[in-house]
Amino acid sequence: MADVFVSYARSDKARVAPLVAAIEAKGWSVWWDPEITPGQQFDDQIEAQIGAAKAVLVIWTPTCVASRWVRGEAREAAERGILVPVRFEHARLPMDVRAIHTTDIDGWGEDVESPQAQEVMRALAAMIMRTQPGKSEKVEAGATAAPEKNSARFAICVLPFANMSGDQEQEYFSDGITEDIITDLSKVSALAVISRNSAFMYKDKHVDVPKVARELKVSHVLEGSVRKAGGRLRLSAQLIDGAIVKALKIRLLPEERKAIERRGTDSVEAHDLYLMARQSYVTGQHEDARSAEAIVRLCTRATEIDPRYAQAWTLMGIGYMTLRERQGGQSNAGMQAVDRALALNPNLAEAHGTKAQILLQDGDSQAAAAEVASALTLDPESYEVNRSAGRLNYHQQRYADAIRFYEKAVKLMEADIISASMLSSCYTALGDVAGARRAAQLALERAEATLAHDPNNSVAVGYSAYALAALGEGERAKSRMNRALLIDPDNFSMRYNFGCALCVSLKDKEAALGMLGPVFDAITETFMPYAKADPDLQLLRDNPRYQAMVSAAELRLAATGEKGT
Repeated sequence: MADVFVSYARSDKARVAPLVAAIEAKGWSVWWDPEITPGQQFDDQIEAQIGAAKAVLVIWTPTCVASRWVRGEAREAAERGILVPVRFEHARLPMDVRAIHTTDIDGWGEDVESPQAQEVMRALAAMIMRTQPGKSEKVEAGATAAPEKNSARFAICVLPFANMSGDQEQEYFSDGITEDIITDLSKVSALAVISRNSAFMYKDKHVDVPKVARELKVSHVLEGSVRKAGGRLRLSAQLIDGAIVKALKIRLLPEERKAIERRGTDSVEAHDLYLMARQSYVTGQHEDARSAEAIVRLCTRATEIDPRYAQAWTLMGIGYMTLRERQGGQSNAGMQAVDRALALNPNLAEAHGTKAQILLQDGDSQAAAAEVASALTLDPESYEVNRSAGRLNYHQQRYADAIRFYEKAVKLMEADIISASMLSSCYTALGDVAGARRAAQLALERAEATLAHDPNNSVAVGYSAYALAALGEGERAKSRMNRALLIDPDNFSMRYNFGCALCVSLKDKEAALGMLGPVFDAITETFMPYAKADPDLQLLRDNPRYQAMVSAAELRLAATGEKGT
């Protein structure tokens, strides 16, 4: 049986053949063009081949989307979790597979080194390796020699390091250390590394390590602890091979060693400050101006300690971007910070993703899309990059595409409440009631988890209210809104989200208008286009009071040198 099953329309054979050749050049076997007459024997062989395949590559074109054969094979592969879809000519995808990331292959020019082809090969490699944890992966095309890569493969899970500092507020640091280890190990070609999302399912649980190894089908499990007190840091870890402890002896390729060395900073103090700031971004607290100011201060100090810390410069850019969105003005401090990060590390995917958001804020959607494309090519598994791509597509009202990226973001970061809430909005815009409820339930669960140890977190209270409204629990939602406004009455972002929830879920025009009044009184040039295009406010578009609020805001912005476009 073949490694890769290719599903396509027979009329597209000429454009499919070069892709098949590129896959076979990787050393993978392909089943794609059987000389067999359609009928029961054909159906049986198709079923057997899909059942045995490690990955199914579906090639969507405007022709094949109507094929019941291709659609059926795509559904089968999606249910098994082995679907790798690509498309030509921006073919409109069937509804049931739109939430799965699809690579646009136009312009690849039959060049295996093109970004499009490389993205497809990475996706196939991930699928094939996932079905064979711990086994040898096929040799990559272009490798200089077989000995350069270890023939023995290992699969490893890095469990969340325990916070032994005696301070719950230090949890961000132990989680950050765990993420760093996962990220660094993922750059080693001889290792198959379990994703952060899967590993963090075991956080704060009593762990039976051999059982974890069996559940995740890994050969090794790494567990450890972090103790931070004053200026001292102590890390302890042990590597468990199913049942025995032994050292992994892996030889790094030169490019892998360089990638790990570029990971950030050698300063524990600078890294601590960065992780503290990143926690605010991940949990959504950066949407509040005061938290955004804290992110800027923390990252400024981190870059004073280590001026070459590109990740800190990138996160500083996010803080400045939020401040501009909330407070207005024409400051380009965010772009300057991101450009500094890219000067230090041109291949830092998160910096390209952040630059895309700033360009979008400036109204340059085309340049923003180019930056997102670069970021996805550099690191399609980055949480920050997928969140940026989701925001871009949401802004462009490409909700099906936004869903793909937000779904990926919530899987990569279990503390992310914002992406789950944005998913609910996207599904609602597409009329997918079940999808909207599922995303809202996820957002509520994540918000409640945050509130369990931080009851006055206004961001979590706010997003929990939005989720409750989406789930039809109007009275609980309004109670949460009142509670949140008592905690933080001047929170611009929270008021805006409440206005959206009152519109799209509770259909309460008067309450929405009352909630949004102070928002439009203070709205900035950079946020106005987003608000005017937001599908969540569709209920108010024809309302005279809403129209008057928008007009008054535009007149105010024009008078102060800003404008809403």
